[in-house]
Amino acid sequence: MAIPHISPGQVLDLRPLGAGLHEAKTVALFKSEHLELIRLVLLAGKSLPPHKVAGDITIQCIEGAITVSLEADECLLRAGQMLYLAGKALHGVHALEDSSALLTIALIK
Repeated sequence: MAIPHISPGQVLDLRPLGAGLHEAKTVALFKSEHLELIRLVLLAGKSLPPHKVAGDITIQCIEGAITVSLEADECLLRAGQMLYLAGKALHGVHALEDSSALLTIALIK
């Protein structure tokens, strides 16, 4: 069964999941013609392999600590920190701790 996306004007709670983090799954919060928001959940030691998306993205760490690998660098993000990446930037994500993050992706047609 698909998880319903939020509707325009609907308030969404993005506070840390805390004790519920271990049961949480990555979920798309909404997708419109130009924008997609995803709550990424990664437990300590888990990774997303290097990949590219066409549009610009932001990664905002909500809780925990993640590293974002870039072609020639690596950035550490802790709760409350955000990273911007230009479209088509090769990047991967690795959780140093149980973590959740808000991903914003600009969709390009």
